[in-house]
Amino acid sequence: MKVAIIGTRGIPNNYGGFEQFAEYLSLGLVKRGHEVTVYNSHNHVFQGSNWNGVQIIHKLDPEKKIGTAGQFIYDLGCIWNTRKHSFDIILQLGYTSSTVWGWLLPRKKSIVATNMDGIEWRRSKFSPRVQRFLKWAESLAIKYSDHLISDSKGVQRYLMNQYDAPSIYIPYGAEVFKNPDKKVLEQYDIQPYQYNMLVARLEPENSIDKILDGVVLSKDKLPFLVIGNYDKAYGDFLLERYKDYPQIRFLNSIYDINILDNLRYYSRMYFHGHTVGGTNPSLLEAMASSCTICAHKNVFNETILGTDAYYFLDSKEIARFLDMNELNHSFVPNNLRKIETTYTWDNIINQYEEFFKKILRK
Repeated sequence: MKVAIIGTRGIPNNYGGFEQFAEYLSLGLVKRGHEVTVYNSHNHVFQGSNWNGVQIIHKLDPEKKIGTAGQFIYDLGCIWNTRKHSFDIILQLGYTSSTVWGWLLPRKKSIVATNMDGIEWRRSKFSPRVQRFLKWAESLAIKYSDHLISDSKGVQRYLMNQYDAPSIYIPYGAEVFKNPDKKVLEQYDIQPYQYNMLVARLEPENSIDKILDGVVLSKDKLPFLVIGNYDKAYGDFLLERYKDYPQIRFLNSIYDINILDNLRYYSRMYFHGHTVGGTNPSLLEAMASSCTICAHKNVFNETILGTDAYYFLDSKEIARFLDMNELNHSFVPNNLRKIETTYTWDNIINQYEEFFKKILRK
């Protein structure tokens, strides 16, 4: 089976959730004997043509020079290049800048399956004009895809209700973190269970300012680690807004999974403020790293966590949770069981492999 993956900036992951997913899925499929090609930005730090058995094709990505328009050029280059190959399946991850070129996908010789990601047009960072465009792009994804994949049951229900479009539900995966090392904390001058944290893209819909306002309101003065790229306007806003609160520490992005897992493992409480999207990889990783989680109350997070988390809607609730003397100790083992039984990478890769085989037979 020959599979191409488009819609990411490339592997190995040096950016975000889709890139991490593409990394795990491509490696897993290669180990199962399949041929996998991943399209990479020409700016990617890895410049080789083969990464651990995964074929890499680099395409021009001028986003750094010309901004958002560069994403459309990059996606066009990737889609046009798929026409030169005979892939059995083209897996498209997301649709925000690619589905305008969906009519160019080689659907006569390849099956196109699209992972619909979250409900992108609802993201608060976008203007009404951009939101209208994204909703149109969402409809194009449905029009130009042979099959749809939802990584969340909430997204699956949305697609049926909005478009009468069926999709298969396959979430993301994670692996239980089993090798904690306190020495990792030394470089950050923190002690086990004596700090709180979040890991997220620093964007408004991830409730960053709401969480940090709660930190400010709280009587708790433990360090609060903010891990995420702050090199954009919203990051500048956050740095300026909380510059007088030394307990709030902005660490920028950290891509070393061992460091991230250790920081999560030894945290007192982990905050997950994502309000839009499907099964977020960072949430599964927090569960797999034995975090006590406080999450924004919405259908996407509740579908994953159930009753095994604290939930917030405003900053006052954040402050109240931070000021609690005793945490619920049942959350962690219950969430670890979910990772071990439902969200293992082997399980997720198996589901994708079986799904691909099924649609190929059809």
